Amino acid sequence: MTEDCNIKFDLIVTIVNKGFAEEVVEAAKKAGAEGGTIIDGRGTGIHENAKLFGIPIEPEKEIVLTLIDSTKTGKVLEAVSNAVELNKPGKGIAFVLEVEKTVGICHMLNKGNNIV
Repeated sequence: MTEDCNIKFDLIVTIVNKGFAEEVVEAAKKAGAEGGTIIDGRGTGIHENAKLFGIPIEPEKEIVLTLIDSTKTGKVLEAVSNAVELNKPGKGIAFVLEVEKTVGICHMLNKGNNIV
């Protein structure tokens, strides 16, 4: 059986070049997040057509998942964007998904440990 949380959550998904995920997490923490999950990936977008000596390079990416209380989403997203310059081409992207349900976090919130 699952508990219902009264807190609404968002998931901020940030995709950056390898080596920048820690900057994303630190900026998010300073803006009110408790942390994030870093996943390795590779890019296939328009900025990923680099070649070295005529050999295509598959750029390595890092994906940062940040579950956040929706009241903090705007502040955290802005901090992350500024920290890794997401407004510049080729730096990465971030987007927000509304989270319908959470499991495994509500019991901590109910005990007063504001894990977000």
